[in-house]
Amino acid sequence: MKKRNIYLDNLSFEDARKTLSDAFKSSELTGIETIAVYDSLNRVSASSVTALLSSPNHNASAMDGIAVIADNTEAADERNHLELKLGSGFKYVDTGDPITEPWNAVIMVEDLLEADERHVVIKSPARIWQHVRHVGEDIAAGELIIPSFQRIRAVDIGAMTAGGITELEVFRRPVVAILPTGTEIIEDPETMSEGAILDSNSRMFAAMVLDAGAEPLRLKPVIDDRQLIKEAFAGALERSDAVIIIAGSSAGTEDYSADTIRSFGEILFHGVAVKPGKPAIFGRAGNKPLIGLPGYPVSGYVIFDRLVKPLLELMQGIGSAAEEFRSGFLSRRVPSSLEHREFVRVKCGKVGGRTIVSPLNRGAGITMSLVHADGILEIPQESEGYEAGTEIEFRLTRPASEIDNRLVSIGSHDLLLDVITELMHKNGGRTGLSSTHQGSMGGVLAIRKGECHIAPVHLLNVEDGRYNEYLFGKYFQPEETALIKGVGRTQGFIVKPGNPKGLTGVDDLSGELVYINRQRGSGTRVLLDYLLEQKGIDPDSIDGYYREMTTHMAVASAVKSGTADAGLGVYSAAAVNGLDFIPLGNEEYDFVVRKDMLDDPSLQTFIDCLKSEEFASELGKLGGYELDEPGRIISFS
Repeated sequence: MKKRNIYLDNLSFEDARKTLSDAFKSSELTGIETIAVYDSLNRVSASSVTALLSSPNHNASAMDGIAVIADNTEAADERNHLELKLGSGFKYVDTGDPITEPWNAVIMVEDLLEADERHVVIKSPARIWQHVRHVGEDIAAGELIIPSFQRIRAVDIGAMTAGGITELEVFRRPVVAILPTGTEIIEDPETMSEGAILDSNSRMFAAMVLDAGAEPLRLKPVIDDRQLIKEAFAGALERSDAVIIIAGSSAGTEDYSADTIRSFGEILFHGVAVKPGKPAIFGRAGNKPLIGLPGYPVSGYVIFDRLVKPLLELMQGIGSAAEEFRSGFLSRRVPSSLEHREFVRVKCGKVGGRTIVSPLNRGAGITMSLVHADGILEIPQESEGYEAGTEIEFRLTRPASEIDNRLVSIGSHDLLLDVITELMHKNGGRTGLSSTHQGSMGGVLAIRKGECHIAPVHLLNVEDGRYNEYLFGKYFQPEETALIKGVGRTQGFIVKPGNPKGLTGVDDLSGELVYINRQRGSGTRVLLDYLLEQKGIDPDSIDGYYREMTTHMAVASAVKSGTADAGLGVYSAAAVNGLDFIPLGNEEYDFVVRKDMLDDPSLQTFIDCLKSEEFASELGKLGGYELDEPGRIISFS
């Protein structure tokens, strides 16, 4: 039996940071180089820069007008205008022209009365040196322009150039080798096969290295072979100032990262008390950091963002950029383990003057949770998490301006929300849609608590078979809310091509097939439970009934991948994934909205998108939808 690895540590996040700052000293790691000033944007100065030239390097006119001798203009006033002659009394100057003897003042062209081409009239005297920029007024030769250890900005480049500087010393950007490992890792999408994984991690980390001011050296993936990995690692170490090895940091029998790092240096720690990201490895070979990042993308992102990025900034002699935080109120409970500091991806938006924060899928492999996230909520170690409604502080991962102008949607999922999001971005400028999928009942509750602007719903009234309208009066005050009509859509069973299990309806679910369900509170789950009750089918007889997904696309993906034989969903999700579809019937997918939002510009943009020909065209491509006055507002009071 192959020997499994063990974690050497379960180091706290704070201790991990301190260990790294103690192990690696600022800027001694990469050296110094001389570069052209115009190539220095965002580089870090290794020594102070002082001006070689003054700017301006001559007395210069600050205005367009005429140069004069101030004493010769004393007689001019509002009642006694004074005429000056070109040559003996004045000369024409433009902004920046040298002011030389005998001239010692400038009168703006706006203050002149022109008599003819060679004569002007002035109505007030000039003060000596008025509107004249003196030598060194901006920069004096020998003056400090920038100190050492400064990240160089565009304005710094302008100032250095004005001061006669053409080159400067900067800290060399650390070269970071990135080595992906894993027999399953491929680079070409056209070679995709079952069990293969595209090398997206190294692309993400290379971009993050660039963002941290360093230079990525991305290497080709290496299969899970101990000797080949060590050979590739040795080459990477020789060509770089730091090495990141991706995957193989956990406790599997083919996880070789810890052994590889140990072969070339020492391990500082293996295992950090964070979630996701626990299996991270940090070591060193001399002054070179050796880093093992977990293969799960969210785990790797968290470790890079919170530990690797500060280390790369330290290597360049700069401090970490200021981070923007915001407070808000949780839309639902966020439990946490006492064993880890947890990093939870969240979406947010402003509703009624409050920032509402909705946690996203917390899986370590869910890359899209990073794409959709507006921020990261950090839950301290030894905390059990936060209850719904708790005011919390979180770190923004996108500009606040992108968040504050959004329409916040909480409720049922459908692919048409992606269509509307794109149309709102295209047609509404800064207006966007922030959509969190918590099911129809989750949307109902969110509207009631004032946590969203709109709630997509498709809830069946089991008493009369109608959709959504019964909610008003039962869950909402009719005078406070309204319904925006959406679309009709077809619900049915999503199955593999050819329907190999021969599924015809609900009666077949308790047979020999594996089902994939939607989460409790979703309209699709409500529909299934209603149909099961009608047929007298015990949910416990359905294999997979308690395995839940939060979107129709996730259900379709489970069927497509073979982990399920069937799941209830909409036709468009089946069609997009090339799956077959057994229709059960049509339903209405609408939007509950608070009436005080009806005049809001973002909601008007949303309604305009629903009514647009482009929206109808895109849904026609997806299939499975019926449009009957989308965007029509129904009031129940």
